[in-house]
Amino acid sequence: MDPHHFNQKPKRDAEFITPPNMLKNKVGNGGLSDSILNRAQELLENNTEDFRPLADIYLQQMENGIKTARSASATNEKDIERLIAGILYPCMQLKANGGMFHYPLVTNIAHIFVQFMEVVERLDEETLEIAQAFYTSVKIVVNGQIKGDGGIKGTALINELNSACERYFEKHKDNIDFDKD
Repeated sequence: MDPHHFNQKPKRDAEFITPPNMLKNKVGNGGLSDSILNRAQELLENNTEDFRPLADIYLQQMENGIKTARSASATNEKDIERLIAGILYPCMQLKANGGMFHYPLVTNIAHIFVQFMEVVERLDEETLEIAQAFYTSVKIVVNGQIKGDGGIKGTALINELNSACERYFEKHKDNIDFDKD
């Protein structure tokens, strides 16, 4: 079992799609010089763009995904997977972009949620309450412009979100099929 998935076997992978490398197409093969790479790294480290507008787009998508899942009556696996993707995809975007905009706490919160969503089997009310807690946590961090790891409060938040996921799986351990591929 993977300890990063709350000791559950993943039911789905948060699929990483490699986009076409437009920069490589322009500069060709052979890599980039150290000076160009150092300049790019410096631009990332000194990024002062406001993350909130982009985060708000993904938060709205995540909220819509949760609302859609709450109102849906999905019974087959394909519909459930579609609903999960509607919640999971925007969270993956928050995870990917949090660090670039100096919001590693958003990245850490989103990472835990992605791990959770990769192993849940259903979208019951408890699962959606956990999704709502993750959504609310990220929204508070973004709106409060809490950059960095959030310090002691950030650590406490991460620990509580982890605990909520662990309690969920402990409660439902008898309903989990560990032999499933």
